[in-house]
Amino acid sequence: MYTLLGADGLPYRSTTPGTLGGHRRGRLYGRLDCPSALRAIARGHYVARRVFFPDETTAITAGYRPCAVCLPATYARWKQNRESASTMDTREERKQHRSPLIPASDLAEYGDLPLPSPHTEAELTALIGLLRYPGSRIETVSVGHSRDDASGTAAEAFSAAWRTGGGTVLAVVDWPESAASWLRPATRLTRETPDAWVVAAAPLGFAQLARRLRRSTDWAPGRTVAFASLQDTRLLALAGEDVLDGLRGASTDGGTWSVRHGWVTSSRPAAGGRSAARPGWPHVGLLAEPSQET
Repeated sequence: MYTLLGADGLPYRSTTPGTLGGHRRGRLYGRLDCPSALRAIARGHYVARRVFFPDETTAITAGYRPCAVCLPATYARWKQNRESASTMDTREERKQHRSPLIPASDLAEYGDLPLPSPHTEAELTALIGLLRYPGSRIETVSVGHSRDDASGTAAEAFSAAWRTGGGTVLAVVDWPESAASWLRPATRLTRETPDAWVVAAAPLGFAQLARRLRRSTDWAPGRTVAFASLQDTRLLALAGEDVLDGLRGASTDGGTWSVRHGWVTSSRPAAGGRSAARPGWPHVGLLAEPSQET
């Protein structure tokens, strides 16, 4: 018996083996002899999220995209179709000069959000700790940042530290605070399929980018960590309900925070650098025992 995924994305038992393999987290499918998948399996990073499909139609219906490595022609068609659909959205955005994803009334109400402050060493350490917890297999990241000095410096500091620790930075992408279209930075940030995304940004621009990311790409906030500049409940109001659910980050004092159901829940670092692990969170030695919702 073989375990395959059906068109509804749920597993079922079959007496016939699958003809295509896939990656559950990356939401992509490809040939069983795909060289990219085989390399990942050899490194021990693919097996836990490996899925199989009876045919291509089932994989597509389940929400998976073709692999660019082993199915280049199919991937090219898929990409062209997605870009064609996005072009219609982009034309509408240009008519309004600013992203229509956030209403003008909200932009006016929250338009005075401050630019990020310089990051701290404790903040950077806590951020890396969210990715380097015991048992973590996170190796590749894509980094995104606003164009203000503090965000750019934070992104550069993280990238240097991550590479020093043996990790790989697949891409570094920046964006302005206002734009005619957010499709280009969203596409660049998600062009690769990293194990995680890291963000250093001002809230206003990232709120608009986050809506485009959720609408047009495979980006997942649950696989994203951010600097303290995004630890702001006004960001949730701007981005919209559930757009950022699962996002985690580091505070300037070395604590951490997470977005759950419209709330930013914070944990301060305990004295001596120790803390209690919270339910559902990996223990990284940086989370504090008391938490407060803001």
